[in-house]
Amino acid sequence: MGAVTSLAGWSWRSERPRSSRLEQLAAMAAICTLATVAAISVVEQQAVDREQASTPPGAPNDSRSFDTTSAETLVAGYIGVPYTYPSDIRFDNPAAKTDFTMKRVSWDGKPFKHPLYYGLRVARWAPGNRSGVMVDFLHSKAISRPGEEVQFEGFIDGLPSPPKAKVGSLFKTLEFSHGHNMVMLTGLFRLGVLAPRLSPYAGVGVGVALPHTEVKTWTEPARTYEYQYAGPVGQALIGVEVRLPGSSLFFEYKYTFADYRVPLSRLDGDLLVTDVWRQMQKWWAGETPPGGHASTRLVSHNFVGGAGARFASP
Repeated sequence: MGAVTSLAGWSWRSERPRSSRLEQLAAMAAICTLATVAAISVVEQQAVDREQASTPPGAPNDSRSFDTTSAETLVAGYIGVPYTYPSDIRFDNPAAKTDFTMKRVSWDGKPFKHPLYYGLRVARWAPGNRSGVMVDFLHSKAISRPGEEVQFEGFIDGLPSPPKAKVGSLFKTLEFSHGHNMVMLTGLFRLGVLAPRLSPYAGVGVGVALPHTEVKTWTEPARTYEYQYAGPVGQALIGVEVRLPGSSLFFEYKYTFADYRVPLSRLDGDLLVTDVWRQMQKWWAGETPPGGHASTRLVSHNFVGGAGARFASP
């Protein structure tokens, strides 16, 4: 970690992280899904309104009902706004006689600054549309504030850490901005029907954190800049679906938590698959990360809105 005296003064220079082409394509896919489904929904809704105007009273209209006799699949994208609570983050590296904790570090989400906050999901509803299961990918961000002064506890390079210092006095970069990624398997349940095309739902899910860890101190020669498996995650959500012909709009609140323990490898990575595979190989071989580990728990409120296309199966 370098000498403790490096905490006496601080400066900070912005370093724009480079994003992967795959991540850019995923964000564009989510945005295009929202725009395309919204446009199709408007056109289809106009056609349904004309059809309903010519339908005799009491005639069935399956396009508006949640009581379908067939299973349905929803493919959707969404955007949103997160709030992540401040959390303690611990850095431990026995080889360097370092084990210290920064208390209540604030995390910014910056959802509308590249890379965007977005999500992709595939949900499968059982016949009757009352219960289902969903694979949900969420790309959020957690970025520390270099100018924030926080409390320190523990030892750095075998010496007591200062009682207080600014985050940027030690770290040039401390963030998960490509991003705070979570993949979750979630069970879904309908909570009734508010109107023929409007239904609330809830869900609970678990999964894994696959963040892009970006950590660089001022005194270390190399940074950690790669995708990693960080630990388990979970979510609880409640939302409302607006059902349109062949498509759906939804608005949702998500509570997410993620337990992080990331190896500080001091390596620049490439793709998620190759980065995580390399991490697993090093773990299996019993190799100790040169920078030790960083551990924290990220708990967030998320408010999202999205759109998707529905596909029925007999």
